Amino acid sequence: MIMFDMIGLDADDTLWHNETIFSLTQDKFKRLLSPYHSAEWIDQRLFATEMRNLEYFGYGIKGFTLSMIETAIELTEGRIQGSEIQMIIDFAREMRRTPVQLLEHVQEVVTTLAQHYPLMLITKGDLLDQESKIAQSGLADYFRHIEIMSAKTEPTYAALLAKYGIPSERFLMIGNSLKSDILPVVALGGHAVHIPYHITWSHEVIADTASRSQEYATLEHIGLLPALVEQMQHR
Repeated sequence: MIMFDMIGLDADDTLWHNETIFSLTQDKFKRLLSPYHSAEWIDQRLFATEMRNLEYFGYGIKGFTLSMIETAIELTEGRIQGSEIQMIIDFAREMRRTPVQLLEHVQEVVTTLAQHYPLMLITKGDLLDQESKIAQSGLADYFRHIEIMSAKTEPTYAALLAKYGIPSERFLMIGNSLKSDILPVVALGGHAVHIPYHITWSHEVIADTASRSQEYATLEHIGLLPALVEQMQHR
């Protein structure tokens, strides 16, 4: 029998929609630069810029916006107009104003789990943006701890578990990203449940994971989670 001391849940695209907002904004960005380059090339250059800027600006809307501006300057060879830069900034403001929309089943699942297990919300990204989304979600009171991290890696999870004195074998993580939510926890000896989202940022895509799929569970949607957790506890 597994007794979980803590259940961790990812936020973006596990509890509420996030990547869709970025995808729609990227579509606007491509239309803005369409007089200069093809959509495919704009996508490639923006992604390269984002990867180059991660260590400086981190994840989230601010870093994404700065990367869009830098990419626009690069791809137009400096010809982009101030009014067009303003449009990109307006894209970012619109992203921040987008109301939080919980995924289906999330409210009832979080309510149910919180009645039986201590929960921790574990997310990464811009502090202000994440704090705003957590407040809007109405879910904050269900979590014993809330952690906003700059990155989700094996060392950062290890530090997190040590901070709260949680043995890895008694920790369960639920999320949509194999790279950020699942494999680092499994590598530490913890348990994980992968709930794929219909859009995955290229940076979060992992190559062949079939050989490791037996190390974690996969669910079609979060509504199936309480029953699975119960099964895992009594396995």
